[in-house]
Amino acid sequence: MKIQFDSRQNIAYIGLREKPAQVQTIKISDELNVDLAPDGTIYGIELLNANEQLLSLGNGQLVFEDQSTGNAVGLMLPR
Repeated sequence: MKIQFDSRQNIAYIGLREKPAQVQTIKISDELNVDLAPDGTIYGIELLNANEQLLSLGNGQLVFEDQSTGNAVGLMLPR
């Protein structure tokens, strides 16, 4: 998984796997798009207005938490 963030455009992309040559982008809402392969596999999730969505929890950090152990790592995103 790879998370890309463009602070100028305030867009984040959560890539779950390498994109094939062709994907279909499905608009879920004004702030969320999902890239799908022809077989329905999800390749990535695009967050528009990313700061608002990613930083709404975690005191201004993007937090990765392992729920089985309770271990967490925080990453500050530029505003």
